[in-house]
Amino acid sequence: MIQILQSSERPLRQALNELFALNQKTFFLILLSTVCIYFAVILYTRIFGKRSFSKMSSFDFAMTVAVGSMIASTILSESVSFLEGAVGLLVVYSLQLAAAVFRRFRWFRKLIDNEPTLLMDGETLLRDNMKAVRVTEGDIRSKLREANVIKLSDIKAVIFESTGDMVVLHKEGTEAVDDWLLKDVQR
Repeated sequence: MIQILQSSERPLRQALNELFALNQKTFFLILLSTVCIYFAVILYTRIFGKRSFSKMSSFDFAMTVAVGSMIASTILSESVSFLEGAVGLLVVYSLQLAAAVFRRFRWFRKLIDNEPTLLMDGETLLRDNMKAVRVTEGDIRSKLREANVIKLSDIKAVIFESTGDMVVLHKEGTEAVDDWLLKDVQR
């Protein structure tokens, strides 16, 4: 029994040694590439603007994921040089800038952005809209509690925004919501 445990310890010990191994060359390469790619991201963000990391649409989300993946690959992969990572980041940031410019056109916005969706009109749940955006009654109840709603009669509307956030518009007397605020909301 002791012999079996000792023989199974060797591969485990070897695996743990490999898991925690870090030689001097690898350490300094990771350190240098981390510092360089960090400054490249800061530089690109300053040049291309804060929109680079906003959560406005699925395109913006893809941008954030791509940047994170490129940073990790550049830092941890010996097969990706800093210059290759920096060029890849430049291309992704350029695509983000191009998307920001093309968002001026309605056809492009419809192509890459999600539309806000009305989930509640007053006290009425819009079940077809909820189903379309995959939101449950429980999700809405949670958001209403978070928005300090204590009576359903206090709700003017609940909107599922293109960012994935839910917004609760409270009633203030008998005033209607300005049409401009609901202009792009899918009803």
